[in-house]
Amino acid sequence: MEKTLSSRKQRTKRITYLALFMAIEALLVMVPFLGFIPIGPLRATTLHIPVIIAAIVLGTKEGCLVGLVFGIFSLLNNTINPTVTSFAFSPFISGNILSAAIAIVPRVLIGFVSGEVYSLLKSKNTTFAMALSSFLGALTNTVLVLGGIYLLFGQAYAKALGRSFNSLAPYFIGIISTQSILEAVVGMIISVAVSKALLKARRK
Repeated sequence: MEKTLSSRKQRTKRITYLALFMAIEALLVMVPFLGFIPIGPLRATTLHIPVIIAAIVLGTKEGCLVGLVFGIFSLLNNTINPTVTSFAFSPFISGNILSAAIAIVPRVLIGFVSGEVYSLLKSKNTTFAMALSSFLGALTNTVLVLGGIYLLFGQAYAKALGRSFNSLAPYFIGIISTQSILEAVVGMIISVAVSKALLKARRK
């Protein structure tokens, strides 16, 4: 009986945390310049951080669910508040369903990569596992989004930026090696600190 009550308590906590992470995603989207930060025609984001933390604290499946919420919000935000490059994230603008794949799939995979890396390494060194899973989760987002844009909408995207297609790959590599690395490091620091606190709270 006692074991059943404990199991129910843990399940309730898990659902509560999952709902909290989804609510945080919504809050980041609704507060201007908090979830999506305009940088020229691009948008930097902080929405990957709750996805990573959910994957570490709750597990891969829950991380993927929060990542799905991130992706849906990205699609909606690019539809409602479009920029010159929003067609790559919204099928309602591009008329191409593959835009939805770019908006959603990389965000779900943030949760998958973060959760699986943490699960694989946590028995050896918890802090290192959190740090590496956070860093790789953030990079997963940037690399897959930019890679998807290049492969599926490269010509149109380069034109929207006022660039030649030949200059697009070096431009994306520059983003990955500067802006995305900084984004990943900041996300890693926050994710490790918050994940440690939440895992400690869950054990109580």
